[in-house]
This record gives sequence, structure tokens and C-alpha cells, in this order.
Amino acid sequence: HALNSHGRREHTSSCTVNEPREITMAKTHLQVLPVFVAVSVPIFSSVPQLFLLLLQKIVKAGDKDLDGQLDFEEFVHYLRDHEKKLRLVFKSLDKKNDGRIDSQEIMQSLRDLGVNISEEQAEKILKSMDKNGTMTIDWNEWRDYHLLHPADNIPEIILYWKHSTIFDVGESMIVPDEFTAEEKKTGMWWRHLVAGGGAGAVSRTCTAPLDRLKVLMQVHASKSNSMRIAGGFSQMIREGGVRSLWRGNGINVIKIAPESAIKFMAYEQIKRLIGLNQETLGITERLVAGSLAGAIAQSSIYPMEVLKTRLALRKTGQYSGILNCAKHILQKEGVAAFYKGYVPNMLGIIPYAGIDLAVYETLKNSWLQRYATDSADPGVFVLLACGTTSSTCGQLASYPLALVRTRMQAQATLVGGPQMTMSGLFRHIVRTEGAMGLYRGLAPNFMKVIPSVSISYVVYEYLKIALGVQSK
Repeated sequence: HALNSHGRREHTSSCTVNEPREITMAKTHLQVLPVFVAVSVPIFSSVPQLFLLLLQKIVKAGDKDLDGQLDFEEFVHYLRDHEKKLRLVFKSLDKKNDGRIDSQEIMQSLRDLGVNISEEQAEKILKSMDKNGTMTIDWNEWRDYHLLHPADNIPEIILYWKHSTIFDVGESMIVPDEFTAEEKKTGMWWRHLVAGGGAGAVSRTCTAPLDRLKVLMQVHASKSNSMRIAGGFSQMIREGGVRSLWRGNGINVIKIAPESAIKFMAYEQIKRLIGLNQETLGITERLVAGSLAGAIAQSSIYPMEVLKTRLALRKTGQYSGILNCAKHILQKEGVAAFYKGYVPNMLGIIPYAGIDLAVYETLKNSWLQRYATDSADPGVFVLLACGTTSSTCGQLASYPLALVRTRMQAQATLVGGPQMTMSGLFRHIVRTEGAMGLYRGLAPNFMKVIPSVSISYVVYEYLKIALGVQSK
């Protein structure tokens, strides 16, 4: 009999088993059914809707021809695939490699993922699977308990809680998102990246005036030259008209594609080099791999960062375009000028990426523990709130380094003139302007976070539909 998505049995011709191979597969995999019935019926008899929900999940996970029914062959195929996944998870939990999982191993594995539970909670998890009272779980107990529970929690969390792909606040130091094995296999990962790149382009263009104002305040504002937000906009419009508000935006948009592609490829290669092939990584592993990938991507496109700053600061008629600006810098200052501010930029990756990731994962885990009863989908407002909060915290932590980087990028080398180093610039700013001098331009920078996150999310969702990205 076939099992349909309503939990009812329906007679179907594919139930007839004539081939020895199918008989063998059935004997191998369906021996767990009595265990499942014995464990599940007492649990679900008082809550029939939960049992129906479980059956619907099994049908959805195994229904390959999408006819709403699970015939014998699909059921066996589901069991075989599911058992392989369970074996991988069991091995990753078994830290001691002794073929058994205890409460300490469960606590350590969840801690690696950024989720802290007490020993009492870990023992409750053990008791739900432990059939022989040893307070440890062997492979058979693990398999029998989980085999008919579709293991979609981790992929579902990865699917719904994408962060750096969706939200673009103009900075490029966020740790890359994880993609599920299914997304990589079906090619959905590159559609996500394209959608994220398009969303970033629209978001950066919409908030470009605030970004240019931030750069002007970082470089020119001081105690003697106080620059306010309204005054800064008036000054830009008087000097070059309304169009001047978008100076430097072209190169800022162009660099999205190469940087995203390099960062993603580097991230995947670094994970392989350090032996991390599992679908989900702990926070520490993600931070290490993501920071290294970010450093590689930033090193590759850093000359474009210098061009963006110079173009944002240019006077009317100073450069005719991006290529003319690059040619002028090369002729007047040499190749080294394209890497001014490189050191503070690299140093800024750790505090930005680390705090952004830690805050986002903390908020995510807090929500999942409290509210994720039926689905890991947080909804648009929770996702936007988490993304905005984590990005703001990351920017606040790394802002002094970002300001010093921008000032160094803006320095034009004069023949025989002194060149201020990173440490020298730090000391100069603190001595002449005080500690608050390291936060010039912070107001317009924070003002663009909420519109940036909101615009990039909306555009990302529309582009996902246009590119045929499946949400689930």
C-alpha cells in the first residue's frame, strides 16, 4: 500500500513486490517499523494531529514523483538516504570514537554550534532514545529513534537564516553563509549569490548619498571643521549638483560580483583544507574560515576600495571616470597607492566579522529555542531585526579601524612629503580630536543600516522568485 500526504493508505500497483532486490531492501530497512510503532503510538495517540504532521513530513521527504503518495520504492529510497545522513551525524557526535554517545558529547556538539544546554537537558535527550538504560546511545538506538523522523532541522535553519547573502549594509566583512547540500547539488547556491549581489547593488545605490557623506565626514570633519548631516548634503549639492551625491557608487556596485564570488570560493576551499566538510560548522570554525576568505577577497579587490574612496572625495571635473582616476593615481603615486589603508582594513575584519557573527548567532539561537516549535522560519521582521542589530554591533566595534583606513586611502602622496602610518594616524586623531574623533561619520553610517537591510531583503526576495529559487 502507498501512504498519501493525509496519512491514509491507498492501494497502488507499485506496492506489488516481484523483484528479489526490492525484497532484500524491504527486509533490511523495514525491520525498524515495529520499533517505530511501539515508540510512536503511545506518544501520539493523545495528539493525533502531531502524528499526522509526522506522516506528512515523511511523505514530503520521500515523494520523488510529487504525486502526493509514498509508494514502496520511494519509501525504501527515503530510508536508505536517511540512514546515510543519520550515520554521518552519529559519527560527528561520537567525539570519543567508541561507538556510543553520552551526555557530555551531546553538550560539546551543541556548544560547537553555539547552543549551550545543561547536563540535565542533555540527559533528557539521552533518555528519549536510550532503550537499555545505560544512559548512552549506540548506533542501533540512534537509528531506530531517528529513522522515521525526517532530519530537516539543520538544513531548514541554514535555509531560512541566511545572513550575509541577504543583507547588504555596504561593508564586505561578514562571514559567508552556509548552503545546504541540496542547494549545492541543485545549483541553487549561485542563484542565491546572484540574488544577493543584485539586492546589494540596489541597496547601495539607494543609500549612496549617506555613504558618500560618511566618507566626507571621516576625512574632512574635525573640531575646527564641524560637519553636520544637513550641512554636508548642502555642501555636496552646491559643489556638484544632485548627481554628485552618488559619486563613488559605480565602483562600489561593480566590486560586489568579484568580491562575492572570490569570498564564496575561498570559503569552500578553506573548509576543505582544514577538514570541515560537514553541512554545518561551529561558530569558531565559521569565523576562522570566513575571516580568511574575507581577507583573500579583500586583498583581491582592494584597489577598487581605494578608487571608491578617491571617487567619493573628488571635486567636479577632477576625474572623467573610474579608469581616468586609476590612471591618475598610478602616474602620480605609483602602484603602492592602491593598497593604502590595507593593514587597518585587514585588522578590521576580525572585530567586524566576529561580533556580527556572534550577535547574529546568539539572537538566532535564542529565537529558535523559544519559538521554533513547528518551523525554523523566523519571519521577515525577526530576520530584519537580527540582521540590523548584528550589523550595527559589528560596525561599531570596527569603526575606528575603518576611519583610519579611509583617511589613509584619501592621502595623496606628495614628492618628498611625509606619509602618515596607521599608528601615527591613530595617535594624531586622538591627540588633536580626542577619542570621539575616531567615530566621525558614525551618524550617517548608522542611518543607512535600516534602509540598507530592508531594501536588500525586499529586492533579494523578488530576485529569488525571478531566478526560480525555491524557498523550501
